[in-house]
Amino acid sequence: MRYTAIPSCVAIALFLSGSPVTAQKKNYTIAEATNGMYTTFAPKGIKGASWQPETGCLWQVVKEGSAEVWKVTDYSRSSGKDVHFVSPGKLPVKVSGLPALKWLSAGKAYFISKTNVVIGVLNEDNKWSWTLAAELPANAENITVDKSQSIAYTINNNLQMQERSTRIRHVITDEADKNIISGKAVHRDEFGIDKGIFFSPGGNYLAYYRMDQTMVNDYPVVRWGTTPAKADIIKYPMAGGTSHQVTLRVYNVNTRRTVTLQTGTKHPDHYLTAVTWSPDERYIYVALLNRDQNHLWLNKYDAVTGNKLSTLFEETDKKYVHPTHPLTFLPHRPDQFIWQSERDGFNHLYLYNTGGKLLKQLTHGHWVVNELTAINKTTDKIVVTTSKESPLEKHIYTVSLKDGAMQRLDKEPGMHNANVSDDGGYVLDVYSSSDVPRNTVVYGVESSVYHEVLKAENTLTGYARPEVKNVKLAAADGVTPLYGKLILPTDFNPAKKYPVIVYLYNGPNVQLLHNSFPASGNLWYEYMAQRGYIVFTMDGRGSWNRGLRFEQATFRHLGDVEMADQLQGVRYLKSLPYVDAKRMGVHGWSFGGFMTTSLMLRHPGVFSCAVAGGPVMDWSMYEVMYTERYMDNPDDNPAGYDKSCLLSKVKNLKGKLMLIHGTDDDVVVWQHSINFLKKCVDDGVQVDYFVYPGHPHNVRGKDRVHLMQKVTDYFDLYLKP
Repeated sequence: MRYTAIPSCVAIALFLSGSPVTAQKKNYTIAEATNGMYTTFAPKGIKGASWQPETGCLWQVVKEGSAEVWKVTDYSRSSGKDVHFVSPGKLPVKVSGLPALKWLSAGKAYFISKTNVVIGVLNEDNKWSWTLAAELPANAENITVDKSQSIAYTINNNLQMQERSTRIRHVITDEADKNIISGKAVHRDEFGIDKGIFFSPGGNYLAYYRMDQTMVNDYPVVRWGTTPAKADIIKYPMAGGTSHQVTLRVYNVNTRRTVTLQTGTKHPDHYLTAVTWSPDERYIYVALLNRDQNHLWLNKYDAVTGNKLSTLFEETDKKYVHPTHPLTFLPHRPDQFIWQSERDGFNHLYLYNTGGKLLKQLTHGHWVVNELTAINKTTDKIVVTTSKESPLEKHIYTVSLKDGAMQRLDKEPGMHNANVSDDGGYVLDVYSSSDVPRNTVVYGVESSVYHEVLKAENTLTGYARPEVKNVKLAAADGVTPLYGKLILPTDFNPAKKYPVIVYLYNGPNVQLLHNSFPASGNLWYEYMAQRGYIVFTMDGRGSWNRGLRFEQATFRHLGDVEMADQLQGVRYLKSLPYVDAKRMGVHGWSFGGFMTTSLMLRHPGVFSCAVAGGPVMDWSMYEVMYTERYMDNPDDNPAGYDKSCLLSKVKNLKGKLMLIHGTDDDVVVWQHSINFLKKCVDDGVQVDYFVYPGHPHNVRGKDRVHLMQKVTDYFDLYLKP
């Protein structure tokens, strides 16, 4: 499920945070608690960081007087680093701030301003010569600049391209039916898909997704900003229903001819992902996944004819296979590639040759590889991030292609994010932990280079911070460990009893708890702690980053195991002498909204009030790809769908429940909560309800402050003594 939590920016506390409250300590405003970590309280970081290819030079945007320039730090120098500054010179377009550079080569880069593509050439004197390479229509989207300088983009549902040398624009598709879409992400952005345009390494071919959704049911999303309101008709494939049909096409830039990869027509509602070009541009590799999502074929296709040449290997699972990464070819051995798979229960790396032979499994263990970030062809090592230390942390390692030996590169606890130079020689590491707001460092993968670029100050100094306790519980199975955190009121007195708010998500592909800043996980938690609440949150089984067994525990019965685990958290809370078990509330959004409503209806009386945002009420009304992965087709699992459906359980409600939904929600469509309200009316059950006009699945911007004030007020109304 595409997800932005409410509240967002959550993390685990591994240490106690804050200090005793004094008279000088301030409390947050609701606006600060809602958006502060993205605005006034955002820890300082470097701007526009990028590695210049083949140089070891890190570029970043800095202020020089009133103007912005690029600061260039060369870490390849024998002295360790060499710094100089580069002015942008005269740009052909107006920009509000100096942009980050996207490099085409060591001496050539580009940036996109609105729909203008600007390409620059850097001479030996570090001076830029800029060209307005393309001035695209205002409605151009998905702008993709290839290293060859060809530029592809979409206009509405069609794909166009501007040729690299002649600047001639090619109309690649010209579909009159708006429901036949080319060049955009497909399968509703599942399977790691975030784009629909794939240039070949030399820029001679352009592969793209073509999605035919004419056969999918229409669904109206009403736009209320005009009078009369307007129905925007979208295509929404619901579980068990007809899905769209996707193919991959290849456009030859030189001949202007297009071929379609022969991915099969027997079951055209299959899924196509992990699209990868071979380094020599001759072949395209595609992971084909059946609609049941339990059988994957990694296929090789001829880029010129579109013919299928071979199946390199297959992967199957009794529950589901979930491919989310393309192949990574070795730059110095173009007949070998790395494949990421959960086949042994955890996401790990496997080295194959292009004949489909497994050469070796590179990583092993009961932990996951998070990202494969770079390959160092000189040392024959790859750079990855993993949860090897803890599922609550992410660390940077090198892995030897020769023997799988691993070496940790970072030095501190926390969540580390690696930006690696193109040759795999240098790492820009931006990290935080419970007591480290943000540190930015550079180090060499093999060299002794280590440079602290920026250490951010704690922006929350001077505010009343709560004590955060690290919690580890056993799941309902009595064995599996679960991680949670307990946030105590800022005026905490163990002799008193306090109301509790449980915040949860507990759905697939999401992990709420990390060792990052702030230790509480979210300033709204701290805001509620300042108002006299205990806040508790925990990742139960079904959530991400713990391996397949942990995630697949919920298969075919969403809501059962997750609630059992969350109730373990409730039992823990009730064991604490300072928790008032009669004043407990629960809150979640999206899958968390489903969980919140489920707890109120399937375990009535545990919580006295709840706020559920954007909730799924009936999984048969949610999208095909996500739902059938975790619940199977409704025809094959009627009992599972019936049990998880909340519309039939309305009469069970005890306590106060508020539902919140965005009127323009095209993810969990508004009808979920409308149907629920109709059932409440039919059954004579009272609930509270609020909508956010014009908002999609998440409420953002200034209106988010209104949302969090409403959530706060609801808990104050029913949980405060």
